[in-house]
Amino acid sequence: MKRSCSIQAPAKINLHLQVGDRRADGFHDLESIVLSLAFGDTLRFELDEAGAGTPDGGITMIGAPAGACGPIPADQNSIARALALFKARTGFDKPLRICLYKRIPLGGGLGGGSSDAASTLLALDALAGTRLSREVLASMAASLGSDVPFFLTGGAAWVRGRGEVIEPLPMPGPYWILLVNPGFPSGTGEAFDSLDAFRSASQEPKDGGKGAPRGDLLRALAGSPDSWPYRNDFLPVFLQTGARERREAYRRMLADLAALGAAFQGLSGAGSTCFGVFTQKGAAAAAVHGLAERWMFARVTFFLARSAHAVVQYD
Repeated sequence: MKRSCSIQAPAKINLHLQVGDRRADGFHDLESIVLSLAFGDTLRFELDEAGAGTPDGGITMIGAPAGACGPIPADQNSIARALALFKARTGFDKPLRICLYKRIPLGGGLGGGSSDAASTLLALDALAGTRLSREVLASMAASLGSDVPFFLTGGAAWVRGRGEVIEPLPMPGPYWILLVNPGFPSGTGEAFDSLDAFRSASQEPKDGGKGAPRGDLLRALAGSPDSWPYRNDFLPVFLQTGARERREAYRRMLADLAALGAAFQGLSGAGSTCFGVFTQKGAAAAAVHGLAERWMFARVTFFLARSAHAVVQYD
């Protein structure tokens, strides 16, 4: 058995996100184009043979975007939930120390918690030598959260259901992605509640209305970003409801990205991060400097190709 390993946990953006009505189980049906990014968190796992590891793995967060450093708050501890599930399914009982080098903004719609959970399953499977099948890992991932199954392989995908139905897609580009976060989080549950209330008050169709046909959405990936037909059903909610300063923040982020040359601008997930797609690396690099002066977080990255196996580095 290996003594330690590190694994990357990439962020994602939702290039397109259409939300259906709330289902009987409390979830919403989704249709989304999701792409992983060459930017994310890093997790390090060490077997603690001295037995000093705590029951939840002694998980410590370092270098969070907001400057936090220390134990992860319980309500953000997707790693601990993945660890507990892995132990229950496999009988793995070795004490661990886990360090999360946090780069993805918390509550930013970039899938940080879900990616950390998926990467935890993959790293533990490699560290323990359990060699779980892809089907077993996918089942475990789905029980941890709607976005978690996607992060087992990443890349580009058409995602349906509540996030568990994943169809790989060709990767668009090459493009450069500029992420901008306003410095406040957006709670996923609260965002879905706001969307339901917004649709009820505005008498908007519960499924957000029929968008472009699926075939047209997928074919558009091969076209220029300035003609992409994509949308995010949360964006009208955030632009028209809620605190005034937050409405203005979303408007300004999108306007800044457009003014600096983004061919496409959008909102990722249920907020709060917006993104711009640039066709020229130089334009994206120039834009990030201006945005870094105005916003809490600005970062240039690119799409990360789908990987058949997670890259786990052993020590």
